[in-house]
Amino acid sequence: MAEKKAAVAAEENIDEVQEIIDPPEIDSKYRMIILAAQRSKQLQRGAISRVDIDTRKSKPTRVALKEIEHRKVNFEILDGN
Repeated sequence: MAEKKAAVAAEENIDEVQEIIDPPEIDSKYRMIILAAQRSKQLQRGAISRVDIDTRKSKPTRVALKEIEHRKVNFEILDGN
């Protein structure tokens, strides 16, 4: 059980204390959907919401999209080359 929790924590890779400096612009709707899906999965596993919204009344996907809209999700775009 402890191994599973460690794996989940490693996958989420969230540092709540770190300030988000400036996430890059999302250049396509497809990238936004992938980012929202990944963040939604983190929220379902217990990550703390970064926007002021009632998570009991809102679906994780809605919360994730709101976080992306308010630029509260830190990510980096990896070059495929």
